[in-house]
Amino acid sequence: MAIKALTFDVFGTVVDWRSSIFREGEAFGRSRGITGVDWQQFADRWRGMYQPAMDEVRSGRRPFVKLDLLHRESLEKLVAEFGIKGLSEADLDHLNRAWHRLDPWPDSVPGLERMKRKYILATLSNGNVALMVNMAKRAGLPWDTILGAEVTRHYKPQPECYLGTADFLGLEPSEVALVAAHNGDLAAASAVGFRTCFVTRPKEHGPGQTKDVKAERDWDFIARDFMHLADELGC
Repeated sequence: MAIKALTFDVFGTVVDWRSSIFREGEAFGRSRGITGVDWQQFADRWRGMYQPAMDEVRSGRRPFVKLDLLHRESLEKLVAEFGIKGLSEADLDHLNRAWHRLDPWPDSVPGLERMKRKYILATLSNGNVALMVNMAKRAGLPWDTILGAEVTRHYKPQPECYLGTADFLGLEPSEVALVAAHNGDLAAASAVGFRTCFVTRPKEHGPGQTKDVKAERDWDFIARDFMHLADELGC
């Protein structure tokens, strides 16, 4: 069946979370007179707590909660770990919302605008709706709709997240493609019948990245960036 909708992993695939969190951390540190913090390490540690936090939900050990809350719980642990003191509730809220202010990769917006001419564009992210909306508004990401974890009440790679997203679009899984820079995400989507588009993001984790530097399976489409993917999709 022909692809009718493109759904997108967002963190790392559409936006450069690492450089953005580093930028936000440095600016926050300067404004609060915080010294001696390696903000790149801070960004990596924060992201490193992402999957374990969601595992608590995926396993059923806790009910579904938004990613904003999981990020906030991780942030409070990190602030203690890095010895950052004297932050107010407003400070913590501002820093936590750094995830709402992530910058897109340079090819993301022009590539999405081309693909939007032919396909429905939707998020299929673990990020909650408010996070995705605020990020899109700031970065100019031209989504048709925001779907994914909060809407389906399941975190990827649980099959309900992918299948629920297709269902909300009124489409069969085979009419939907996932665009992602992560082989594991594509494998989970493929397992429930989605088409697959791999886009390389070799700088997602900074210098020396070793994971997801290339396609590990013969995905339906494999592209260097979003402009190349638009070419491959005939947009």
